[in-house]
Amino acid sequence: MNHKPFGLQLADYPWDALAPYLQTAAKHPDGLVNLSIGTPVDATPALIQQALAAAADAPGYPTTHGTPALREAIVEWFARRRNVPGLSPEDVMPTVGSKEMVAWLPLLLGLGAGDVVVRPTVAYPTYDMGAVFAGATSVAADSLDELDAETLARVRLVWVNSPGNPTGIVRGVAELAALVAAAREVGAVVASDECYGELGWGPWDEENGGEAVPSVLDPRVCGGSHENLLAVYSLSKQSNVAGYRAAFVAGDSAIMANLVNSRKHAGMIVPMPVQEAMRVALADEQHVRLQKALYRRRREALVGALEAFGLTIHHSEAGLYLWCTAGEDTWSTIGRLAELGIVAGPGTFYGEAGHGFIRVALTGSDERIAAAVTRLSAK
Repeated sequence: MNHKPFGLQLADYPWDALAPYLQTAAKHPDGLVNLSIGTPVDATPALIQQALAAAADAPGYPTTHGTPALREAIVEWFARRRNVPGLSPEDVMPTVGSKEMVAWLPLLLGLGAGDVVVRPTVAYPTYDMGAVFAGATSVAADSLDELDAETLARVRLVWVNSPGNPTGIVRGVAELAALVAAAREVGAVVASDECYGELGWGPWDEENGGEAVPSVLDPRVCGGSHENLLAVYSLSKQSNVAGYRAAFVAGDSAIMANLVNSRKHAGMIVPMPVQEAMRVALADEQHVRLQKALYRRRREALVGALEAFGLTIHHSEAGLYLWCTAGEDTWSTIGRLAELGIVAGPGTFYGEAGHGFIRVALTGSDERIAAAVTRLSAK
């Protein structure tokens, strides 16, 4: 009899380790302020809710590739907001959130044993899990120059995350172009996770005179060719639709055609009402500006309070997080914050280079952010 256990033998989900700190923080007399997870808390804009409801009569199966209207909206959005002209509607596809694509892309690309997936040194853990699901090897590096010759020869996929989670690092045009050129030399795909692209601050804040965060599909980066390039984007953050699982991928024509076919076989389909809600959301910029203004105010308030608490903020030029350190063990900082009723994300969840850091999300209501600011500033 075969007694091998059923199921994938994966490590425990890391966020479970926060449970005791959540319990401590919940005892605060003014209540818990949970800034550990970047889940939107503000209302989904009315026009998106209305679009979802209007498309609710959907008795037939939706298309995996997405409706022509949605794909046209994605193409127009790339040209308008990401400086990516000339995309074909054939070369875009909706996905069930961007996490689906991060987790399954290595497998869908046909990677396996012996192949290397490169991910940033401080990174969202799902990049590693994608390699695990495919049976490939994950290697942490911010540049292919960091790899030895033997490893470099096996690189098939390079993830770049700009703006980065959790660090908020933005890779400029020159840095992205150099990465693309290096990956093309070894025949690897570059997949760019750009879900925080609308949330630049300081020099990357367009409304305050900054420049737009560049996309890997920007002609200044790719030289006008999308060969071996994919851009992954999510509406979760910019449009408060994390619960819709509304995202898309675009890029290399041959790869995209293969991805569409594979996902047809696997049944990975974005529901029709969500597709229509995405189409409407992509055409409207006002709700994105309003939401960003909320995050800008919350960020400005938290920066001063965290510094008053003794934390130093590193990078954090964009995105929904402040990447901080007190120059001590990560869990010591997490524990001190929990005593104030505040929960942050442990930097240790994001790789070896995250030790000593914490990630503070901007995704709290105005009232909860104000409560955190008061507690932090009082210490």
